[in-house]
Parts: sequence; structure tokens; C-alpha cells
Amino acid sequence: MTIEDNIQKLLDKREEAYSAGGEKRIESQRAKGKYTARERIHLLLDEGSFEEYDMFATHHSNEFGLDKQQFLTDGVITGHGTIDGRIVYVFSQDFTILGGSLSESYAKKICKIMDQALKVGAPVIGINDSGGARIQEGVKSLAGYAEIFQRNIMASGVIPQLSAILGPCAGGAVYSPALTDFILMNKENAYMFVTGPKVAKTVTGEDITTEELGGADVHGKKSGVAHFISEDEEEGFLILRKLLSFLPQNNMEDPITTDCEDPIDRKEDLLNEIIPDTNTKPYNVKDVIYAIIDYSEFLEVQRNYAANIVCGFAKFNGMPVGIVANQPNFLAGVLDINASRKAARFVRFCDGFNIPIITLVDVPGFLPGSAQEYGGIIIHGAKLLYAYGEATVPKITITLRKSYGGAHDVMGSKQLRGDINYAWPSAEIAVMGPEGAVEILEGKNLKSIENPEEKEKYILEKEAAYRDKFANPFEAASYGFIDDVIEPRNTRFRIIRALKVLATKKDVNPPKKHSNIPL
Repeated sequence: MTIEDNIQKLLDKREEAYSAGGEKRIESQRAKGKYTARERIHLLLDEGSFEEYDMFATHHSNEFGLDKQQFLTDGVITGHGTIDGRIVYVFSQDFTILGGSLSESYAKKICKIMDQALKVGAPVIGINDSGGARIQEGVKSLAGYAEIFQRNIMASGVIPQLSAILGPCAGGAVYSPALTDFILMNKENAYMFVTGPKVAKTVTGEDITTEELGGADVHGKKSGVAHFISEDEEEGFLILRKLLSFLPQNNMEDPITTDCEDPIDRKEDLLNEIIPDTNTKPYNVKDVIYAIIDYSEFLEVQRNYAANIVCGFAKFNGMPVGIVANQPNFLAGVLDINASRKAARFVRFCDGFNIPIITLVDVPGFLPGSAQEYGGIIIHGAKLLYAYGEATVPKITITLRKSYGGAHDVMGSKQLRGDINYAWPSAEIAVMGPEGAVEILEGKNLKSIENPEEKEKYILEKEAAYRDKFANPFEAASYGFIDDVIEPRNTRFRIIRALKVLATKKDVNPPKKHSNIPL
């Protein structure tokens, strides 16, 4: 063969690979409102940056007629490219080829880019749209999944791992995304579950639809499996690109600080009035967040799950931070099982990737009741406590209003190595609220007062005395537990200055194989 013949053969092979599972299957994919595997990569990455690996890979199985169904790429597109000029590795499952099912060769392609991403220290993004394990390959496909899982585990805390679920993701396939740092689900076509509706019907008698069992709404609101929900695929890719702008390439680097024209000393007078006069009246803590961050740009994580705590990424003077804030607008901002788990995982991610943590506190305590106790609030609350105590990144805590009981300790307190702890003048830091405290402290005296009016007057006097003592931040400040009481409208400036001071902070945990976080 001549050189021209060989080049033409190469071009023909590439054209065959680009045709995926054929025009009919591509049209079927598009009819569902889904892009092809290659189109998704090009939407996600910077234009013209994608370098593909293993385009000519095929499976090597002859069982159950597979010898007659061989396609180049074998159902997954792999390689690397850039997002905002920064290297990322990516794989995109191709549902048009054997339903995107995973084979031994398919798994090896994914493992190859994961290994290389770990070597060079770059994020991995997985685009999932697959029918699961390729049944015809039996145990080889199961082994392929396990090889991927092992790499997810080894890469955890070393490089960011992101998963986009844009179609089916069921059975063993769900565990690779579950091992990654963030999961995005597309509202239109995505679903995730370990066992599907048919199995559920057979085993438990439960009659349930695919959407009800594992759709985006379910995992965005009820289970908390999904961190982001997109209305369509285009929005999903924009969210992933935005998310990466807050993250470093790996755990040995710091996030990239960008230029910022939002004034450092911008004062927000509305913050001086945002806390209601009545300490039980709610307000929206997101209004505080939007007021103090750069350009009011906040990327919230798990927005619809455990809404009593708010987590997300923002920037202060161009520096990426993670924000954790109690939400008085939902369940009074109380900590419960779901909120503790949500915030603990977020804090640990930030710490693992050198992202400072800003904590805004307005917490009345932990949610009481048998449902919480039976569900293990002790263990789950301890996760958040552990996450803050373990974290070595800069930690800045601002107490806005209530900070009661064990929840005060948990939320980035000075004793959990909070670096700089501020409080607004409205801060109340105590073991409990005035009503509960008076009931305990004055129980005997109250029993001795028979006249209801006298008893009510006595209670009000004691509550007022308790408020005078603790319904302000100065008692805690007198012990150094609060570094300064600040005017609310100056919060942005004080945080930025604190971040600058803490930029060279060094904090070291004792040598260990790994910690034993309360799971």
C-alpha cells in the first residue's frame, strides 16, 4: 500500500468512529433531547481543545453474537482538553453503541485517562449515559467497573472528580459517580438507582416509575445524591465549567485568584438592618451571602436538599472560598441529620483542595425528637464537628445571630481551630435560649410561686437577665472566643482582609494512615 492509501485508510477509520452507532441511533438519541457523546465533549470543553485517545478500540468478545456487533470506540469517548485554558480529562459514554454498555475494553479506556489525570494532576469529568454492564461479557464487565471504582478511590482528595448524569445510570454504574466529588443530573433524561422499578416491583411489590425512583428531582431534593440539577444539557455544561473555576487542578495547588473590580471596602448598609428585632423571626441568609461576595455570584451546592443549611462557592476579591451558612428561613436554621451530612462533606472537600471556608452562623441547636435520635443524629452531627476540627485551610466564622449549645461548637468555633471568629452585635452565644435556660435554672423557684401573674413576671425578669448576659457577643469576646465584634455592613472588607492575612497559614494534623471519621 502507498502512503496515500494508508492515510486514506486512517481517514476512513476516523469517519467510521465518528459515525458512532449509526445515523438511525444518533437520530434516536437526538429525538430524546440528548446530544451525542462527541457533541457533549465539544460543548463542555474549549473549542478545538479535545485530544482523543483510543478511537480505534473495540471489544474482544465473541459471545452471544458480539462478534457481529463491533464498533470503533466501543461505546465511550475518552481524552483530554481544556476548560478556560486548564487541562481536564474527560470520558463520554455513547448510548448509540450497544446502549453505552460497559465492556472490558471500555473500562480500560476510562482507566487509562484516570491514571494519566492522576499523574499530571488534572480534574476528571465523566459524562454518564449508559445501560450499565455489558451482560454478554459477564464477569469481565463487573471487573471493569471495579477497576474504575478503585481509581475513583485513589484519586479522591488528589484531583477533582466531577460526574454528569445525562441519561440512564443504574446498577453498579451508579457507584463511580457516587465516589466522585460532585454529581450533576439533567432534569430531562437522567436517572440513577441501584435496582430499577421492575426489580422493586418483583421483590417488594412497590409499583413505582423510573422518575419517582431515581429521577433528578428525587436525588436533588430527597436523597441528596445529586449536587446540581440542570434544566438541559447546555446548562449542565455551563454549571460544570463554572464549578471548575473555583477549584484548583489538584490537592497540591491553590485555587486560581482572578482579577476583581468589585471594591474590597464596599459597604452594605442593608446588613445593619437585616437581622429582625425578634430573635425567632426568620430572614434569608442568602441575602447576606449575595451582599458580601464578589459581584453577588454564588454557586450553591445541593440547593434543594437540607435547605436549613446553605453550602456553595463564591469569591472574595477574586479568591475562591467555600461558604457554609445556617438558613433561618428553613426550620429556623436548625442542624439535623441531612444538614450535618451535607455540610460535613462540603467542608471536607474544601479542606482537601485548599479552599478557605467562610461560616455564617445562626443556629438554635440540633433538631430534637425521636426521628432524629433513631436516625443517628449523634453520629451525623459528629461528622460536621469532625470535618471542621480536621480542616487545616483558613477558617473564618461570623456569628450573625443565635449560636446555641453543641451547635455553637460544631459551626466553626474557635475551639475547632477557627482562625478568625467575628460576631455581629446581634450575636447570642449561649448554651441555650433564655426560655429553656430559665426553666432549668429557676425550676425550683418557679414551683414555689403559686400566683400565675407573679410567676409570669418572675419568668420575664429572669429571661431579661439571661438576655442581658448572653444576648450579645461581648461575653464570648471577653474570653477571646470571638476575635472582634464587627459592624455588619463592613463584613465583606473584614473577610477579605482576614483571607489575605491567612493566605500563608500552616496547620498540621498528627501523622496517621487515615482518620476514622464517624460514619
